[in-house]
Amino acid sequence: METSEIQENPVISKIEEKDVTSAVAVAGHPLHAMTVHFPIALVFITLAIDVLYWWTGDQFWLRSGVWSSGGAFLMGVAAGLVGTVELLSVAGIRERVASWAHAIAAMMLIAIAGLNWGLRVTDSIDIVPHGLLVSTLAAVVTGMAGWHGGKLIFDHGIGLMVSPKD
Repeated sequence: METSEIQENPVISKIEEKDVTSAVAVAGHPLHAMTVHFPIALVFITLAIDVLYWWTGDQFWLRSGVWSSGGAFLMGVAAGLVGTVELLSVAGIRERVASWAHAIAAMMLIAIAGLNWGLRVTDSIDIVPHGLLVSTLAAVVTGMAGWHGGKLIFDHGIGLMVSPKD
């Protein structure tokens, strides 16, 4: 069968016709894509801090972990709010399954980051092994959320700015 003889799925064709222009952007750049880098980095920094504390036993790493986990949570909430506005207000984003998979993974991540920070602020856990396990779980869920976010960008073209020259 030749390529021209393959019929497109009408449901997918309808979804691909929907506009995916960002509802929350600065100078055409989607704000969600700009804000997710900070919580992602802080989740992995918190994991590294926990490993350094396990390795050295230095109390400095306990204090650093409180700050990095708090930053991951608070900045994750900010990025999540912007992402939620995008999801709910742009039909072309809302109708893609990858958008919902990304949203669910991101909400799980925010909850885990909040747990990680809350347990540290209240001094409710031993960092080794419990804090290290929560940080590892946060890093794994970050990978899942990032995978689906990448699918939205690379497979669906969401958040890409293409000029008429391109």
